[in-house]
Amino acid sequence: MGSSVSYQLQDGVATIVMDDGKVNALSSEMLASIGEALDQSVADDAAVVLTGRPGVFSGGFDLKVLTAGGPDAARMLEDGFALALRLLEHPAPVVIASNGHTIAMGVFLLLSGDYRIGIDGPYRIVANEVTIGMTMPWAAIEICRQRLAPAHFHRVLSLAEVYTPAEGVAAGLLDRVVGADDLLPTATTLASALAGLDRRAHAATKLRARESALRSIRDGLENDREIFRHLAAARPAAT
Repeated sequence: MGSSVSYQLQDGVATIVMDDGKVNALSSEMLASIGEALDQSVADDAAVVLTGRPGVFSGGFDLKVLTAGGPDAARMLEDGFALALRLLEHPAPVVIASNGHTIAMGVFLLLSGDYRIGIDGPYRIVANEVTIGMTMPWAAIEICRQRLAPAHFHRVLSLAEVYTPAEGVAAGLLDRVVGADDLLPTATTLASALAGLDRRAHAATKLRARESALRSIRDGLENDREIFRHLAAARPAAT
């Protein structure tokens, strides 16, 4: 795993921490490191807690790569949504512990966990793609559709509405909000309890319950791949 992602196994719970020292920008390298950590959690037969650094879960994709365009940007976009799919299909329970600001692709990872816990405070949860001039990817729309409360679906996607963690519970962005000091203890305790579920039944039920959503997300990602490739062709990466 890269230096921006750490892994710790204790009592059947694998804690995966994203920390790049800044805003946890989701570069292809960080996304790959999270994937490696998930591989290790499967080998360890562990439930998962995915969390960030104090004050921020993730600020979304690496904007330097995104604005440069080219094949690196296209690959990063595809890698991000592929990771979201992987989280949705992960055979063990996945608890997301959001430490604060959660933006753009960070929101889509948040919505891909089995249980999402945030911390109370003046933090922003926002899918801000339309604010920065990016049409929302098809896969992102389907990730949101499978989890958001219907009344908030349009507000999150088309209006880029900003939510606090407390507001995010009603919207379906989070399941629960706790104090900052309680975030990891709560997430770890919950993951430990969920690790006691029959793993085969949990995995099979998760896939059955999400079958339609997963199919729609995959179809969306296929459409997005063509869009991402056109982005790469139109804006070759700087050398």
